[in-house]
Amino acid sequence: DGAAKRISFQFQCVTWKLEKSLAKIPFDQFQISEEVQEQVALVRAQLRRATERYGSLNSRKVSNAISQLPEKERSDTNHEISAKLDSIPESCTTLGHAADKATKILERVNSSSIPSEVCLLNEVDSKGQENLAAKGAEQTKKPDTLVIPVDFLCPISLELMRDPVIVATGQTYERSYIQRWIDCGNVTCPKTQQKLENLTLTPNYVLRSVINQWCAKHNIEQPSGLANGRLKKSNGSFCDVSGDMAAIQELVSKLSSRCLEERRAAVAEIRSLSKRSTDNRILIADTGAIPVLVSLLTTDDASIQEHAVTSILNLSIFENNKSLIMLAGAVPSIVQVLRAGSMEARENAAATLFSLSLADENKIIIGSSGAIPALVDLLQNGSNRGKKDAATALFNLCIYQGNKGRAVRAGIITALLKMLTDSRNCMVDEALTILSILACNHDAKAAIVKASTIPVLIDLLRTGLPRNKENAAAILLCLCKRDAENLACISRLGAAIPLTELTKSGTERAKRKATSLLEHLRKLQQL
Repeated sequence: DGAAKRISFQFQCVTWKLEKSLAKIPFDQFQISEEVQEQVALVRAQLRRATERYGSLNSRKVSNAISQLPEKERSDTNHEISAKLDSIPESCTTLGHAADKATKILERVNSSSIPSEVCLLNEVDSKGQENLAAKGAEQTKKPDTLVIPVDFLCPISLELMRDPVIVATGQTYERSYIQRWIDCGNVTCPKTQQKLENLTLTPNYVLRSVINQWCAKHNIEQPSGLANGRLKKSNGSFCDVSGDMAAIQELVSKLSSRCLEERRAAVAEIRSLSKRSTDNRILIADTGAIPVLVSLLTTDDASIQEHAVTSILNLSIFENNKSLIMLAGAVPSIVQVLRAGSMEARENAAATLFSLSLADENKIIIGSSGAIPALVDLLQNGSNRGKKDAATALFNLCIYQGNKGRAVRAGIITALLKMLTDSRNCMVDEALTILSILACNHDAKAAIVKASTIPVLIDLLRTGLPRNKENAAAILLCLCKRDAENLACISRLGAAIPLTELTKSGTERAKRKATSLLEHLRKLQQL
């Protein structure tokens, strides 16, 4: 069925078996560094999220799919899986839930509740299967699984299609997956390996209607809750949105118009619609607008670019749209807007990266895309709103350990110190919050000390707001743990007096940090 399908099989198999293998490892018998713990925690969080989202779907589907492969391919696949599992180190560590201190998302748009996705397959009792096999072919048992017709599955993702499109070879794919395939520079059909005569994606309305009818017949929701032109509301009722869908489809078609003014008007209207309601965000994404909006991010027209990035920001508020935006390959283009767009476009690009980074796996992708240096530049040179958007995005990205070093190399410490010493004191809280998650990183710790930040932090212990005192104490504790030189420095600067005061009048967290620091100072004096 093509290389892409085999790769998809192998990836899902590895994910499934890795999850099973990790569950058998006695993590609590090992003591591993905090950095390794964070990396393992991130992987486990992704596996847990995949399990919650798809249940037993992947494991069953992968098992069935592999069993249908030719013997040679099945052998090669199993060999690759075994090799990957053998490479897992035995010294894995236990992991807790990573504390994702997600800040409030974008005051200028409304957040929304996300309906949980429906699991299409139920777990089959393995003992029941064995017993059924033993009874012989003459005895039958009613299956407890719902088999999705093969024609309804995207050949790339092997998942139920919600926006099927036809490519030049006549094959049908889920729009977001084939668009990502094309955006990566591929010019062949993933299934047939034939060269595509053109890259046009034609909506397969017939198949889409059949899938919707099948979903309605079997009481299965599409991920968006949209079926047969009816949208499921939060209270469980359905409303007819076929007229709205037709209007939005017409707008999306105008996004590719040769007339510049028509494109401008269409993208401006989509921006407005996407801001108004969750229903609009669902409908706009369902009509296939996201890949087209992503393509508009690289336009030379500043107005279109600004409207496009803001539309993507608004669409990303709906949780299911985040994955569609990532699959459309939006991040590199968003980063390009962040670097060279108008100030409003840069502000909204930073806000979009924050919204997308709420998913742990996206923190890695965004961090490796070159976004962090561009965010640091906006933090230093942007408007007040741009600086706040950049700070929020950087904070969320730096929760992932691998991004902390990137931020340090991009010069974030210098930018944060400037914010701490700004006479207007408008972003002291944001600067301290970011420093508090960077301070325990080795590279960040060295950069903080080198930038002469310790005296500034001690001044904040004396004069800052309660929240600022709390974060200053937490940062100083990270800097001074197992570091006698830094301890001696804060002792010379008279930190003991404000720390003692903090143990009496600070917040609960501030009291704990100050008490711990004072204990370290007492031990230093006893040496």
